[in-house]
Amino acid sequence: MKGELLLLSSVIFLLRVVCGCPTRCHCHSPSRAVDCSRQGLAEIPPDLPPQTLTLHLQDNQIHQLPAFAFRSVPHLRTLNLYNNSLSDLAPGVFHGLQHLQVLNLTQNSLHSLESRLFHSLPQLRELDLSSNNISHLPISLGKPWENLTVFAIQQNQLQQLDRELLESMPNVRLLFLKDNLWKCNCHLLSLKLWLEKFIYKGGITDSVTCVSPDTWKGKDLLKIPHELYQPCPFPSLGVGTWGVQQLGSAHRPGPGSPESPSTGQRDHSECELKPKPRPVNLRHAVATVVITGVVCGIVCLMMLAAAIYGCTYAAVTAQYNGGRLAQTDEPVKMEGKGPHDLAQA
Repeated sequence: MKGELLLLSSVIFLLRVVCGCPTRCHCHSPSRAVDCSRQGLAEIPPDLPPQTLTLHLQDNQIHQLPAFAFRSVPHLRTLNLYNNSLSDLAPGVFHGLQHLQVLNLTQNSLHSLESRLFHSLPQLRELDLSSNNISHLPISLGKPWENLTVFAIQQNQLQQLDRELLESMPNVRLLFLKDNLWKCNCHLLSLKLWLEKFIYKGGITDSVTCVSPDTWKGKDLLKIPHELYQPCPFPSLGVGTWGVQQLGSAHRPGPGSPESPSTGQRDHSECELKPKPRPVNLRHAVATVVITGVVCGIVCLMMLAAAIYGCTYAAVTAQYNGGRLAQTDEPVKMEGKGPHDLAQA
């Protein structure tokens, strides 16, 4: 019996070696998928089949990924790293994955992402960064992602999101932004305008719920009127600190002392004016012109009506007075005739 078990284990071992499947993984040859999930792995298995298209590494204990971590699977199309302990990703970790289309990095411990991280993923279609500790995203994560259709960043620590990053995804159709620490000040106006255009074109998104300031806490960003946004202040020379205006507040903090340059630089970056298609002041000016034009039009109509009424009244009065004068002149003529004239008559 022991000999048979030994023979069977030897056969299984030889089959794994021949097929090129890692010891603690399960390989499905027809679909070229390798499942290494829930194995307590701390690193990527070194003996992955080179023809692998799908690699499942979720629910492991992988803390770090070195550069060229997936060089042995250059044809990979789907990579699932859900629920690991990743806190940092080397810039070249995905180098060589020219065909990768789906990348799942959900529920890890990522704090930030470098702009060069996804440069080597030109075919990426779905990127899920949900449930991490990401507090900042760079303006660009590489070349324009013309193939990206799904971008998920919900349940992180984001306070704002740069519009340029979203504009680098011209074909994105699903955008998930829920459950972040959105700070609804002047900087989020550009995101609001982009989302309105995105939804108008048929895009699907969840919600951007404001966490601060207290005035808008719990409110949906898309339901706050544009007119309640105060424009970001322009930087001025000789001022050490620029105050950040809050939504719905006209209060501006005074300039800080020039002795604190670091604070000034930080506040300057926070108050940088974002491009917006139509300033709030312009809207007010147009509204004022429209209201003024309507009032002037009403006044002109009233004056015209008064003029028509006056002319009509004058004509009727003149006609009435003329008739009465005619009736008055006839008896006067009769009285002027003598007895001779009356006899001839």
